[in-house]
Amino acid sequence: MAFVAPVATVRATTKSSVCQVQGRSTFAQFSGMKKVNQSSRLQPAQSGSAFGGYSDANDAFYTRVSGIVAATFGPTMKVRVAINGFGRIGRNFIRCWAGRSDSNMEVVCINDTSGVKTASHLLKYDSILGTFDADVSAGEDTISVNGKTIKIVSNRNPLQLPWKEMNIDIVVEATGVFVDAPGAGKHIEAGAKKVLITAPGKGDGIGTFVVGVNEKDYSHDKYDIVSNASCTTNCMAPFMKVLDDEFGVVRGMMTTTHSYTGDQRLLDAGHRDLRRARSAALNIVPTTTGAAKAVALVVPSLKGKLNGIALRVPTPNVSVCDVVMQVNKKTFKEEVNGALLKASEGAMKGIIKYSDEPLVSCDHRGTDESTIIDSSLTMVMGDDMIKVVAWYDNEWGYSQRVVDLGEVMARQWK
Repeated sequence: MAFVAPVATVRATTKSSVCQVQGRSTFAQFSGMKKVNQSSRLQPAQSGSAFGGYSDANDAFYTRVSGIVAATFGPTMKVRVAINGFGRIGRNFIRCWAGRSDSNMEVVCINDTSGVKTASHLLKYDSILGTFDADVSAGEDTISVNGKTIKIVSNRNPLQLPWKEMNIDIVVEATGVFVDAPGAGKHIEAGAKKVLITAPGKGDGIGTFVVGVNEKDYSHDKYDIVSNASCTTNCMAPFMKVLDDEFGVVRGMMTTTHSYTGDQRLLDAGHRDLRRARSAALNIVPTTTGAAKAVALVVPSLKGKLNGIALRVPTPNVSVCDVVMQVNKKTFKEEVNGALLKASEGAMKGIIKYSDEPLVSCDHRGTDESTIIDSSLTMVMGDDMIKVVAWYDNEWGYSQRVVDLGEVMARQWK
């Protein structure tokens, strides 16, 4: 089912799309959870790197993101964004977006069936993230975040949402329900121009993108519905691309030890997956995951080479991915870690974080990067079997990438 987005109305603002950090231009800042801003994935790099650099001709900053040019001069274009579903990822998205003073997106509406008061309260107070360092208040049918008014609507049928009336450009589909083209396409039928799914897409007609790996392949004219893949795929794909490029992956198996999610049961209760029907707080729950196979959607050279399972555990956030793989090139531990460290400081800076400290899961909470390499756990058996362990904040880090992908879409707006 294909959808063709109509030409969007462009909204201009005189504010520059960049801010200055140490005398250089940079994109976006993170501060949704933390009081101290951190530089984002969308940041400048040394000239000649994979991220590009500055043009001597016009002083424009060439960013790797989506392979387009984002100039530091002239008006920027704000696209109007609505969020469908205000659960864990929806609220994390707002915090991440609110921390970016130069975003090209403007969140103007949230569809949430819990109501204005609950939406406002759960955004402000969070058992994992802590209290939101922002001014959050509730009106009759709106919430305000640092003075920005966001309308709250409540309707379970996407076809009845006011996207046409509100001139919505992008819908962030965060319910986990409308993940195929016919389902997500209902937002377009309701008047939105594009849909960004915060889950793996199902079926044809959806482009899958992992920022740092293949976001340069995004095209405004080609894709109306896109998926940000899963949090585990966002963790795996960057370092698997590095290792495949460096050593040539023959085959591999992955186990993700994953924090429990809202899809599980607090106490034993019915579920289509009988293992997930058991209490999430009391058990290690083996279950399926398509994350390993999905890596091939963004790294085609790995098609048919990866598979894996998930173990859901009684922790609320931060997961860890363990991959064992056979490679073509003979290697050793220090060489593997060296390749990953180099990537974390260069082409994958802001996506891969390299750690040599003896840390545990809670130490990685609130990490902006998609994947944190635990270098002390890297192993090589013989000279062609590699084991890599990587942590990831399956909510916060993933939501940063959702915002990044939204920015990629916004910067190609027509």
